[in-house]
Amino acid sequence: MNLKICIAEDNYFLVKAIKEKLSFFDDVSIKFHANNGAELIGKLEDNHNIDVILMDIQMPEMDGIKATELVKNKYPQIKIIMLTVVDDDDYVFKAIKAGANGYLLKEIDAENLYKSILEVTKGGAPMTPSIALKTLNLLRNPNLLDIKLNEQEEIKLSKRETEILIQLSKGLNYNDISDNLIISPSTVRKHIENIYKKLQVHSKMEAVMKAQRRNLI
Repeated sequence: MNLKICIAEDNYFLVKAIKEKLSFFDDVSIKFHANNGAELIGKLEDNHNIDVILMDIQMPEMDGIKATELVKNKYPQIKIIMLTVVDDDDYVFKAIKAGANGYLLKEIDAENLYKSILEVTKGGAPMTPSIALKTLNLLRNPNLLDIKLNEQEEIKLSKRETEILIQLSKGLNYNDISDNLIISPSTVRKHIENIYKKLQVHSKMEAVMKAQRRNLI
């Protein structure tokens, strides 16, 4: 049996690492690699004779969750394993809802990655233990999902707050932002305090990540 794999991942080093991990196994061949969901869909149109897709979540142009949904609608026989660094409850839930067959974290070793690919082709649902635990918790507490979905609706940023978050996401400091937006550094600081409150976070990094996750920037 020769398992035909493709990888959807925008980080060159991670693609290289995945290829190296799978190079130990003779019955696995990597057919192609795509840098984002849109490229993956295009390549599948040329060749959808694929057994398993290893799918990242956070990719430019089209993320892994949207791509999973599209692939599952068009080629339901292809198995999809999310292979990602993100173990956030929202992402786990959305990926499963989109039709993902498994969910693994990227630090997985070669042997377990290979076993997971075999498992998914036999109808299993391989999951990193910490992810399986999150999934169980979500199933046991469906109201957690409602809370999460409500949270999502409630976050509303002003135009200025959104501009500041975009600048923060580019790694700019308060002074750079105040120069770019022609406002004082103390005004920038005040806006950032408001952003933290609205997003319920405590650092720039958390603010940017949560805003990206909620599609606010």
